[in-house]
Amino acid sequence: MLESSVSEGLVSGVALVLLIVGAAGVILPVLPGSLLIILTLAAWAVLLGSGPAWIAALLGIVLAVVGWSAATVLTGRVLRREQIPRGPILIAILVGLVGMVVLPPLGLFLGFAAGLFGAEYVRRDRDHRAALYASLSALRAVGLGILVEFGLAGAAVSCFVIGALIHHFA
Repeated sequence: MLESSVSEGLVSGVALVLLIVGAAGVILPVLPGSLLIILTLAAWAVLLGSGPAWIAALLGIVLAVVGWSAATVLTGRVLRREQIPRGPILIAILVGLVGMVVLPPLGLFLGFAAGLFGAEYVRRDRDHRAALYASLSALRAVGLGILVEFGLAGAAVSCFVIGALIHHFA
């Protein structure tokens, strides 16, 4: 689609930066990381228009969608099993956001954990053992979901790198 190799290289460079930001967004959920990866790969493939770009983008998109879905399913299943409603999760997210401002970048994680425990402690009639067990289970599920999503986001970025190398140098 693009006319010159310089513009193709520029598009690939910008795409790489956006993909790295997207992968970081999976770990630090300030940006919707997987969504950014999906949109970047699609735009990159449309702009370059070559076979290797389309194959790499489609493979990367599939990996990112599977990672995003797996993280959601894994986390949701554990939250349902532990009978943790949306209220404590929303409280944990709000406290995490406050923590991110007060103590960046660890405050997000510490605030989320503290907010979840506090909300569960109140919800479970001040039973600290039940609140701790439920909170730790939820945190493990969230951590596993992030790990799976990040791994597949990294695989999607790897597809891009391989596709870009083939497109530009083959």
